[in-house]
Amino acid sequence: MSRIRHRLLDGDFAHGISASQYQSVARVSKATATRHLADLLDKGVVERLPGGGRSTRYRPARA
Repeated sequence: MSRIRHRLLDGDFAHGISASQYQSVARVSKATATRHLADLLDKGVVERLPGGGRSTRYRPARA
């Protein structure tokens, strides 16, 4: 998970990251990707961008 977090913070995903992109980069299942993103959201590391369903995207939380 830290590899993805670093890429998010470095700006590799300028328009945020979706669960599908996370799944591909982290090489995990869709369920695991969703679980990791939910965990990062709960910890305040990422924030959810407007939109929902399959188009839900996340970006690093602003300080």
